[in-house]
Amino acid sequence: MIRSLVRTISLVFAAMVIATPAPAQVVQSLQLGVGGFFPRNLDSRVTGDVWVADLNQPDVVGFPGTTASLLFDPDSFHGWTIFGEWNLGITPRFELGTGASFYSRTAHSRYRDLEHGLRPSHPDIEQNLSLRITPISVVGRFLPFGRPSDFQPYVGGGFSLMNFRYTETGEFVDPETLEVFGDQYKATGWAVGPIILAGVRIPIKGDIYGLTFEGRYQWGSGDTGGAAAGFLGDKIDLGGGALNFGFLVRF
Repeated sequence: MIRSLVRTISLVFAAMVIATPAPAQVVQSLQLGVGGFFPRNLDSRVTGDVWVADLNQPDVVGFPGTTASLLFDPDSFHGWTIFGEWNLGITPRFELGTGASFYSRTAHSRYRDLEHGLRPSHPDIEQNLSLRITPISVVGRFLPFGRPSDFQPYVGGGFSLMNFRYTETGEFVDPETLEVFGDQYKATGWAVGPIILAGVRIPIKGDIYGLTFEGRYQWGSGDTGGAAAGFLGDKIDLGGGALNFGFLVRF
């Protein structure tokens, strides 16, 4: 699948370049920057999502009203990203871009109900939940008005090939035996999903350099392996919104 997507991306760019009637019409640009990524809220995450499962475990057998749920703040996964993108202006109103970004964040968690009764001398049974996403994206942008030397708003969309790594590391409790043990559970893989975006470009003294402000939203989910891999959910939702700030140079 990955090789097919890479070949498709290469063919799309080659076709666009060949189809352009005059080389002078092709404007390339490079943008680099930082941003913030905000994963989807719990009420909108994919069915089977591991965070939802971790937070909503049923009662422990033999202990009514006591769950093996983890306690953590999903907002702890809000984090910084870095990105780079190369763009090819096919016409004054449309461009094609491909780029990559990097996001990594860790949230701290503990058991919500079990710790005090199991280990009074050291009650907190803690874990680190870590998510890393490296999306490779292909997008198209439509710039309805303005020139490179002007303030230019735009909208667009495309798709993203997301490499992900999700781990749960620390101490865990067997809900049947109430045994406390240390372990790490890891899921890695690739996922594909759509992107929508909107933003503005602000020139810096001409049409060569500029600042970019862009909002994006992506969808997609990866497989964790479920119970066979030690996870309570068989999916990890990779979707969410991003707000990016960049520096652009045309050549």
